[in-house]
Amino acid sequence: MRLPEADDPARLYEQLREQYGPVAPVLLHGDLPAWLVLGYRENLDVMRTPSLYSRDSRRWSAFQKGEVPADSPLMPTVGWQPLCVFTDGEEHARLRGAVVDGLAQFNRHGMRRYVTHYTHQLVQRFAASGKADLVRDYAEQLPMLVVSRLLGMAPDEGPALVEPTLDLMRGSETAAASNQTVTEVLHDLVRRKKTTPGNDLASRLIAHESTLSDTEIVEHLRLVLVAAHQNTVNLIAHTLRMLLTDSRFRGRLSGGRMTLPDALEQVMWDSPPIGVVPGRWATGNTVLGGQHIKTGDMLLLCIAAANVDPEQRPHLTVPMHGNRSHLALSAGPHECPGGDIGRAIADTGIDELMALLPDMRLTITEDELSTTSDWLARRPSALPVTFTPSRSALAGAARAEVTGAAQPLPEAAVSSHEKKPSSAPAAAKPRPWWKLFSRR
Repeated sequence: MRLPEADDPARLYEQLREQYGPVAPVLLHGDLPAWLVLGYRENLDVMRTPSLYSRDSRRWSAFQKGEVPADSPLMPTVGWQPLCVFTDGEEHARLRGAVVDGLAQFNRHGMRRYVTHYTHQLVQRFAASGKADLVRDYAEQLPMLVVSRLLGMAPDEGPALVEPTLDLMRGSETAAASNQTVTEVLHDLVRRKKTTPGNDLASRLIAHESTLSDTEIVEHLRLVLVAAHQNTVNLIAHTLRMLLTDSRFRGRLSGGRMTLPDALEQVMWDSPPIGVVPGRWATGNTVLGGQHIKTGDMLLLCIAAANVDPEQRPHLTVPMHGNRSHLALSAGPHECPGGDIGRAIADTGIDELMALLPDMRLTITEDELSTTSDWLARRPSALPVTFTPSRSALAGAARAEVTGAAQPLPEAAVSSHEKKPSSAPAAAKPRPWWKLFSRR
């Protein structure tokens, strides 16, 4: 069965599960065969057994037979690159170690100051109008503003990368060109940071003891930028949709029995930011989920289907907050090293947005909401809302806009043991965001 850009991928996955079991044969762009891993246990087996299921895409039989053209929309996501996600063993440990060390320099408190600043700045753009599309105007913008600065970019560079970064993950006909755009910006960044290093990921990778090549540095910056942006955009959009449409969720929240981190975990169970993760490649003939996998076959990890596997979750209505055994961040040696950064951006961003605009409401019904889907992910196409422009939102956002250019934000996100003491007053502790609902 062809793996389409389905309007209802969840239904497709269940049809495949019913017909084939936990592992199903599918066709990708260009009628290239692959296996879609639907079962929770089967996904864990693949994630935790790199000796059987390698991350090295050069093993793909379709590559070896010359069946994948250079301009294939699959190339930005499965074409081999000198990245930790395409390696195993010692080489994987070397490359991943540099990324983990680079991300470890950012503390969560500094991240929250970052996110708060940019949330106010974004709200300033639409606060006076009393309306916004929370996907286009907020969810797609915030993660890029934050992550691009962590990488070391100038404030004006991040916004221009929003669309090409989203596009290269869609598998569209323009994905290769978008990928090239992002890569060129990162090459320029590395050249600058070699002469003017700072407290950022690019500078840390350049100076890391793993002695990464320039190509390895650029590719890992691209990996972090694309993964952090795509995952966090989808996480924010799905969570905001839940807040705006699920009355039961609001009831539990206002009663104090669910925190925002709980809500984020529930979303990662029900609507993981990336629904399908390519890929793994079989190192030899094996059997998985009753299917005979041949050497060089590609496997796609269907996180969206695994998280709702009836064997794992027989009752989907039972809340899963507090349970982090979902596969949204993968597992095994290739588990996402930046999951906490994405959570921090989403948690603080939604918290601040709700504090600034507490009476947001959809301008259309839940049934009228549409979904954007591609072969890897899905999220709400738009979340049009109206709200009462509050005096605090306008004043706070305006201050963020005026002072933004002068703020030494990268320093604020660096771990306390790596930065100089600051005499600036500590930020006020935010109120629990769910209390906003109890005022309505």
